[in-house]
Amino acid sequence: MNNTELELLKIIADMEGTPEGAYNIRANSELESRRVTENIDIKTKTDKPGIDIIIKPNTKGEKVHIPVIISQTGLKELVYNDFYIGDNCDVEIVAGCGIHNCGDEESRHDGVHTFFVGKNAKVTYTEKHIGIADGKGESNMNPTTVINIDEGGYMEMETTQLSGVDSTDRKTTAKLKDNATLVIREKLMTSGVETAKTDFVVDLDGENSSANVVSRSVAKDNSYQLFLSRINGNNICNGHTECDAIIMDNAKVSAVPEITANHIDASLIHEAAIGKIAGEQLIKLMTLGLTEQEAEEQIVNGFLK
Repeated sequence: MNNTELELLKIIADMEGTPEGAYNIRANSELESRRVTENIDIKTKTDKPGIDIIIKPNTKGEKVHIPVIISQTGLKELVYNDFYIGDNCDVEIVAGCGIHNCGDEESRHDGVHTFFVGKNAKVTYTEKHIGIADGKGESNMNPTTVINIDEGGYMEMETTQLSGVDSTDRKTTAKLKDNATLVIREKLMTSGVETAKTDFVVDLDGENSSANVVSRSVAKDNSYQLFLSRINGNNICNGHTECDAIIMDNAKVSAVPEITANHIDASLIHEAAIGKIAGEQLIKLMTLGLTEQEAEEQIVNGFLK
């Protein structure tokens, strides 16, 4: 892999050199390298592009990396990855996609990740997206995530997209059984004429299931963002969805949180806030010696942490 590809791996998956544990690195639609462990197996699908990640029951403290790199202009791919997390596991999954488009054609990665989280299992899933362009070609990503959490299962999902992706359409659906928990934290920044749409649908089917879906975003220049979030309380449950956005320049942001109670003991909350950076925040930082641009960057970086 060249230096640019290695730098992308470092950004999206915190990989410097060969990581410990299981991993599967995909570069330009081909398998770059792979390692499996005693408890984590990775198999190439035979019917369509993608892999199966199979984690044995009771696996604890292990991590698997599955990053994707595209550095070939004009390459478009659709990949299906399925995760089977056994009962009583406690594991971390690190994914992400980096596109370096140095030409004039569109490069695009569409990925469908399906999770089957076992009983009383705990999964931490992080996913970072970034695009770098040296030419006029667009870098586009459209991730789809399907989550199924069994009784007592817990999944924490953190997605980050901070620069260079011209267009993204993220779809996430989740179904939770009894005592299952889902926590989603989205961080998103758009600039230029980039567009980003995120659409979350969570079905709280199980008794005492719960979900917390929180998005923080910054829209700059002439970019556009659309945030959709729907939580359906179908049992005794707790659900919360929230969108906080900073809008700058000529950008536009739409936030549409929606909650539906289909059970008398469903407790659901939604929140949305969109606004510009407060003038007093800028003044305070500028009195400390920062320029207006530096002050804005400090505020944005702190907001997206």
